[in-house]
Amino acid sequence: MKNFVRAAAVVAAVGWSSGAMAQQYYLSEILTLGTNFCPVGTLPTNGALLPIIQNTPLFSLIGTMYGGDGVTTFALPNTKPILTQNRAPLMQCIVTSGIFPSRP
Repeated sequence: MKNFVRAAAVVAAVGWSSGAMAQQYYLSEILTLGTNFCPVGTLPTNGALLPIIQNTPLFSLIGTMYGGDGVTTFALPNTKPILTQNRAPLMQCIVTSGIFPSRP
């Protein structure tokens, strides 16, 4: 019981919560995940064309580096699959809703 009380005091003093802490990612950051889906705010890196008008911040960072006409559309990167040791594919997702990175 004493250890539990001490642990609760440390959690309260440091400000940790028992819930999951949100992670903020930079816009256009590519995440490699051990899931079979991309989380909310990300898209798979499959070379898809996106409309510039709906994704202006992302377009301002990557432009037409991966394709698109640069007037109405731009493309996401098309990455090669990363495989685990037992040949299972890992999901790669690009952040489409996140913090705009600042320049040094």
